[in-house]
Amino acid sequence: MSSRSKKIFLLGGKTLEDIYKEIESIYFSNSYPWIVGYSGGKDSTATLQLVWEALERLPRNKLKKPIYVLSSDTLIEIPKVINYVDKNLSLINKTAKEKGLPIQAVKVYPRISDTFWVNLIGRGYPAPTKEFRWCTDRLKIEPSNRFVVETVSKYGEVVVVLGVRKSESLNRERTINEHKIENHRLSRHSTLPGALVYTPIEDWTVEDVWNYLLNFESPWGGDNQELFEMYKQANAGEPPIIVGDLVAANEQSGGNSRFGCWVCTVVKNEKSLSSLIESGEIWLKPLQKFREMLVETQDPEKKHIYRDYKRRDGSIYFLRNSCGDGSKKLGRGPYKFEYRKLFLEKLLETEKEVNKNNPYEEEIKLISLEELLEIRRIWKLEEGDWEDSVAKIYKKVYGKELEIPKEDVGIFSAEDKRLIELLAAEEEIDPRLIIKLLNTCQYNAFSSRKSSLLRKLEKILNEEWRTEEEILREVNGQ
Repeated sequence: MSSRSKKIFLLGGKTLEDIYKEIESIYFSNSYPWIVGYSGGKDSTATLQLVWEALERLPRNKLKKPIYVLSSDTLIEIPKVINYVDKNLSLINKTAKEKGLPIQAVKVYPRISDTFWVNLIGRGYPAPTKEFRWCTDRLKIEPSNRFVVETVSKYGEVVVVLGVRKSESLNRERTINEHKIENHRLSRHSTLPGALVYTPIEDWTVEDVWNYLLNFESPWGGDNQELFEMYKQANAGEPPIIVGDLVAANEQSGGNSRFGCWVCTVVKNEKSLSSLIESGEIWLKPLQKFREMLVETQDPEKKHIYRDYKRRDGSIYFLRNSCGDGSKKLGRGPYKFEYRKLFLEKLLETEKEVNKNNPYEEEIKLISLEELLEIRRIWKLEEGDWEDSVAKIYKKVYGKELEIPKEDVGIFSAEDKRLIELLAAEEEIDPRLIIKLLNTCQYNAFSSRKSSLLRKLEKILNEEWRTEEEILREVNGQ
């Protein structure tokens, strides 16, 4: 589009020239570095493109402060989406370097202890629901916040540039307005001290976003048409309505679709993955099948099948008004160990299956080696898994040994466990109690604080070690 057309092109009631000048003004108003949030979606793409175009036209010697393009990878993104994002992050770094722009793409990940599979398969956290949505903070928000906090500690303050729009929802509009600094274009971050927030497209509609993206090429060499097609696929082939060269989509059209995690169980009727499959991405079907398996575990009538009667801390609780006859019913805790082993096997089988028709050059890893080793550590410590189930399951699926560090072999074996089970049966003691005590002693063998070890052992002894049947007989007077 010509420079003259740009001047009269209205977006959110402003011309592009006005928006560019606003970006330049805020950029030069202080010395704080910028962090531009980038998910690869339409809003973050439009925001980054605006910032890039505004600054690219300035003399390079005036661009003194860094601009970080921050992308948060949950490690459970839809493979097609993460491939698109990674491709663009690479282009951003390559093109910025070629053009002498102080722009750097940075990708952040959750800590290994916080990843989805370490928590669901390792610790047994139930598949997320609206009531227990344990995933979002750990996987998406905390990694980004950590980067922001680290940057604040280095520079004093930062400007976080976000592609949020008031028209997304009433809650979004209220949040944007609540944190505005009076007589200023910036806002205070709601939770991060030292972080200012700039939202250049806050007054845009979804039509504005697509009009802009489809009429102006990506300055880093990305393909906005490809992005448009992905949204179209994610909405079962229904695109935003095109009128001439412009988009006249509404907020309910495919132009407002969102890409979520492929294994998301917070919503019952997942759309993005299903729509991609319906649009021809058949190779993603194994992911859908795995997700459906997790959804089944959320059925209230089946929770007792999949989930333990004890919480992770060994305590129990009773459901209120659970039975019409006045008897008490136990609440449910984490997934039972037997099902966590099944989930791992099915996940590895899914990974193997999806790679058979993987259209990309790089192999798709649904779970990393680091996650497998962390799950293995948790299972050994918390479940007394001296049989080394992770290694066995991996070999069963892939026909090769799991790469285990030599120093992490462990001192207890499956034979030791069988011996303990025999002795425990003679004394009518739960063998898991003995195994947990031994594990705790082993992992704290080199601790100089013996009092800490004693407290841990006491805590284990105070856990609930009766069987579910014994508890129910006692509380219900049977």
